[in-house]
Amino acid sequence: MNHLLRDHAPITEAAWSQIDEEGRQRLVPALAARKLVDFSGPHGWEHSAVNLGRTSDVGGLPAEELQARQRRVLALVELRTDFSLGLGDLLDADRGAVDVEFGPLDRAAHRLALAENIAVFHGWEAAGIVGIAEATPHDPVVLGDDYARYPGHVAQAVETLLKAGVSGPYGMALGPDGYTGVVETTEDGGLIVFDHLHQILGGPIVWAPGVQGAVVLSLRGGDFLFESGQDISIGYRHHDGDQVHPYLEESFSFRVASPDAAVVLTA
Repeated sequence: MNHLLRDHAPITEAAWSQIDEEGRQRLVPALAARKLVDFSGPHGWEHSAVNLGRTSDVGGLPAEELQARQRRVLALVELRTDFSLGLGDLLDADRGAVDVEFGPLDRAAHRLALAENIAVFHGWEAAGIVGIAEATPHDPVVLGDDYARYPGHVAQAVETLLKAGVSGPYGMALGPDGYTGVVETTEDGGLIVFDHLHQILGGPIVWAPGVQGAVVLSLRGGDFLFESGQDISIGYRHHDGDQVHPYLEESFSFRVASPDAAVVLTA
């Protein structure tokens, strides 16, 4: 048994398997940050902080002729979202039903992915997380409404990184509206904008719920560090009547090691 308390739930092993698979299918497309930054872990639920390799002076020494420094760490944040499922639906899953109502789980998975993306790209001050878009020192590239001109804007962002000595390949996190626009747009000559962007970047263009505009960043490694304690897991809260109340949970930290390795494109 662990802190997720799944053994206490009135859910069979077969139903848990369906729940886990549904959660995976909904989470993987939406977890944009993990496709572009360095991922370390999972290191376990008990993992609490990341060593920053820095110290701070400590005053109020208990005796004379002493020096004291305190190690600095970045604490992991625990992120959780609750949802509910019908017991009847879970019983149907045991019988082999393939049209089980997992809508609440799908919405919970989207909420968690959205929050993680926002924390990585735009920051989460209360959790001590500085986002990539906040950290970069480069001037933003302004995007217009003409998706056919996106290759020029992205080329400008890549040129900025090259001038800063930041090598590629490069990737791009693109908000949902922009992603749809570039997929649907064709340039003069018949080249799809999405394909042209991929040629410029040399890396992936990632659908990124929660991202405002876009972020172009280097994929050379070592610049953007996501550390997972407990990876996203489904736990059990309680059940009542005909409802079971699970939750999705993770713990993580994020830090920007090289702020100049990204450029923001504002919508």
